[in-house]
Amino acid sequence: MMSTYTYPKFAYRVSAEQESGAVVRHKVVVVGAGPIGLTAGLDFARRGIPTVVLDDNDTVSIGSRAVCYAKRPLEIWDRLGCGEKMVAKGVSWRVGKVFFENDLRYQFDLLPEPDHKMPAMVNLQQYYLEEYLVAQCSRTPSVDLRWKHKLLSLQQHDDFATLVVETPDGVFTMEAEWVVACDGANSDTRKMVGADFTGQAFQDRFLIADVVMKAEFPTERWFWFDPPFHRNQSVLLHRQADDVWRIDFQLGWDADPAEERKPENIIPRVRTMLGAGVAFELEWASVYQFACRRIDNFRHGRVIFAGDAAHQVSPFGGRGANSGVQDIDNLGWKLKLVLDGVAPDTLLDTYHEERALAADDNIAHSTRSTDFITPKSAMSRRFRNAVLELAGRHPFARPLVNSGRLSTPTPYVDSSLNTPDEDAFDSAMAPGTACADAPILVDGRAGWVLGLLGEGFSVLSFGPAPVADLAAAGLNVPVIRIGIDVLDINGRLAERYDAAPGTTYLIRPDQHVAARWRSFDAGKITAAIERAIGA
Repeated sequence: MMSTYTYPKFAYRVSAEQESGAVVRHKVVVVGAGPIGLTAGLDFARRGIPTVVLDDNDTVSIGSRAVCYAKRPLEIWDRLGCGEKMVAKGVSWRVGKVFFENDLRYQFDLLPEPDHKMPAMVNLQQYYLEEYLVAQCSRTPSVDLRWKHKLLSLQQHDDFATLVVETPDGVFTMEAEWVVACDGANSDTRKMVGADFTGQAFQDRFLIADVVMKAEFPTERWFWFDPPFHRNQSVLLHRQADDVWRIDFQLGWDADPAEERKPENIIPRVRTMLGAGVAFELEWASVYQFACRRIDNFRHGRVIFAGDAAHQVSPFGGRGANSGVQDIDNLGWKLKLVLDGVAPDTLLDTYHEERALAADDNIAHSTRSTDFITPKSAMSRRFRNAVLELAGRHPFARPLVNSGRLSTPTPYVDSSLNTPDEDAFDSAMAPGTACADAPILVDGRAGWVLGLLGEGFSVLSFGPAPVADLAAAGLNVPVIRIGIDVLDINGRLAERYDAAPGTTYLIRPDQHVAARWRSFDAGKITAAIERAIGA
């Protein structure tokens, strides 16, 4: 039992199809009601896809687990109605510090510029996140969230899949046009389709200790290499909600997990770190080994994989849950266009194209972080320690310090859905890049530009445009005129998009840039939309 949180118990309910015995075919069935599966239910429903979400449990995750959520996933959750609540409950931070032994060697600021709605990072225990997502699902009629429903088997056909599901009232069969597997690193669904899951398992162990304490530490990420209180290893400290602090202790491969997770062994470690005068209470603990790997293909026929079911990374850098949320953000709009018959189902192959790229990027960052944190040879340890020594005095060494590069969106710069630039731009908002936020005024009310984007394709036109909307590939695409429909309060929008009068951006439904030009050309925009839907 945890002192700061009471676990909810969600009711199992008998569905109408169970009672009738009729086999019902659903548009989409999501397997797994963790953060990624719940996000999928909300995203799909918001896009007009009725979605069934199955989970074999009846509560939220045990322990704080994932705690660090980055700006881009927060923007996605904000679109789904949960972002502001997360920020209000969580601990926002932007500064990280790296220590070698007991000396500060390097610090960084994740969001050095002003005027973003969402903070750089929020620390919040995973059980709160899941609770907020479940509550939002319960307010969303198009999400059918079913607890104590365990997927036993799955069989694929040309245009649907058959699922056999076990419940407290017995086994029944259902069908789905598409199945989205969000059932975690040990995904049973992945095994059912025979997908390969390959990569590297790291031979090191880490202890997570969540402790409740009133502490003088600032709200920052602190990482120690070889501190006096834990020699020859590393330690990470984060603050979470409710005065809970996450401490990660590197243990080494020879550590006995069963022994290390015992309170009588954890408490002395924490006391040595904090000092005898600091009162604390152990809240939750776990010992873990991690791997960096991914699935061979994110789509296997009618089954699509997301989150840890598709890829795993080390916990350093907060890339696991953050990347999974961006999987769903990429998938939802494509699934909607395919279900509506607007796009061919080959559009779903670009989900693998773009998100496998992101997974490989995250795995590369994660592997490099792990190699720096846990050197594999005496030579690599000497190199790392030399870098840490130099970083205190010489700026050139600081980028080499790698205690876990924090999660940032991977731009799909070479995606087949992009229309390449034909004009010169001096801006990071290239095709394939997630849109930057900026403050705006709409009808005299303050808002944010991302709040205008994300339901479908849209066009941002800086200045007058010849049309109010465009019809392309069976879609209605609104044109948002900056300076007319929307006021750029302090010029941040124009600055971040390198906008001169006439500059035009085509934005995808996942708030990524599809194309940009220096003038408004309806024919070019239409062609770019057709390209972006795989037509």
